[in-house]
Amino acid sequence: MLDFATRVLTSTGPSVFSLGQSGFIIKSSSGQLLAIDLYLSNCVEPFEGHIGFKRLLPQILEPSDLTFDVVICTHPHLDHFDIEAVPEIVSNGAELYCSVDCEKLVKQTNIDHFASSVTYVRPGDRKIAGDFDITFVNCDHGEGAPDAVGVVVKVDGKTIYEVGDSCLRLDRTGEIPQPLDVLISPINGMYGNMDGEDTAKLAEKLNPGITIPCHYGMCASHGGDLKQFYDLMCEKKLPVLLMRQGEEFRLSGVKG
Repeated sequence: MLDFATRVLTSTGPSVFSLGQSGFIIKSSSGQLLAIDLYLSNCVEPFEGHIGFKRLLPQILEPSDLTFDVVICTHPHLDHFDIEAVPEIVSNGAELYCSVDCEKLVKQTNIDHFASSVTYVRPGDRKIAGDFDITFVNCDHGEGAPDAVGVVVKVDGKTIYEVGDSCLRLDRTGEIPQPLDVLISPINGMYGNMDGEDTAKLAEKLNPGITIPCHYGMCASHGGDLKQFYDLMCEKKLPVLLMRQGEEFRLSGVKG
């Protein structure tokens, strides 16, 4: 696990690292670290109570391996708000930005002890945190997480949009700044999320420099057809990057 942390620390940035599921780390050129929806434990399986939610990808990072400046949780589902990892990340000094419906988990995990480090956000909110200019945008994850948010991060002249867990809402694409360098979007097609075809449509609409799929491969019950998505992107001649868990993508190499 320290091997991955060492690679993050020694990267010159700006970069995006994939942790699997919907978890990503963004590193600025000055070395600051922002985490989005990190799932580092296996806390979902005991909560759901069956093997379909068993963690299938290896754990490559302990929450204590890195000191984050910012951690974002887009909604309170446990593969996005890891109740074992997030409290330790915050206790190590990170600012936590989370959707308003995460308040119950914040209190259950005693993160409210670090009240000055917790900010509840809604679509339209904008926060400047060190090197990161963060805007929270609308996200449609249905009745199960009505206050979920998407995230637009600007860093070192690059713009990254992580959709969060959402169905396809082409009517809201006008909220996303242009030019867009990186689009990160789910392809699992379960629990109200976009599938590969939906994300290909979104990429066609937003025309990002590169599209990175997420939310597949971690749990059997979550679904996700990576080949279908890849074939559709190739058919549409849209730039795509399939990231391995632990892989780094250098933002200097993308043209929005």
